[in-house]
Amino acid sequence: MLRETFVRRFAELDASFSSIHFKPYDEGMSGHYVPDGQWQRWATSAQNLILAVFGDPSPHYRNFIKAYEVCRGEGVQVRTLNALFLSAKDDFEGGYVFDVELRVSGEVFGDFIALARKSLDEGHKDVAAVLACAALEDALKRFADANGLAVGDKTMQEVVNALKSSGLVAGAQKTLLDAMPKIRNLAMHADWHKIAEPDVSSVLGFVEQFLLSKFSHS
Repeated sequence: MLRETFVRRFAELDASFSSIHFKPYDEGMSGHYVPDGQWQRWATSAQNLILAVFGDPSPHYRNFIKAYEVCRGEGVQVRTLNALFLSAKDDFEGGYVFDVELRVSGEVFGDFIALARKSLDEGHKDVAAVLACAALEDALKRFADANGLAVGDKTMQEVVNALKSSGLVAGAQKTLLDAMPKIRNLAMHADWHKIAEPDVSSVLGFVEQFLLSKFSHS
């Protein structure tokens, strides 16, 4: 899973920092420095990881960027970068970041939906239907899984029922969701003559709203 990958990468970068060699300045100067190349390589990987986990608006990422921009390899500056990295690592491993998989998944699904809408606009209704329904089903399952529901092998109708009974979808979203499994089944069984463009548009509209409300936390 994505979370396990991030945990492993945090551990790798934590360990690799200890291999960075701090050298004393020449005689007459106090303190230490890290030669160019060593600290930049580590910091770039750390920056990339923090961005992936916390997102651009987060204090973890913005503080790391600020420290990186002024870092010239001085020992205290490089150790400041590591302190910010460890703060991010502690918050992530402590369970204080709850939406990592949903946020990243939402970005991927957003690309799917953009492609589906483009296909629909170009007159490729059937292609758009498959893309939209596939994105919807996967999004529902990921959202259910992130909220502790075991739905891996469930049908879309069963996933919808689980979300509704647990109160994870409600109101107008709940009503609209009731119509989605039928359209999905028609698309996945290639019953194209039973699917109209308004049906595809309704799926696209629902998925876009679902992603905004459940997967976006920026």
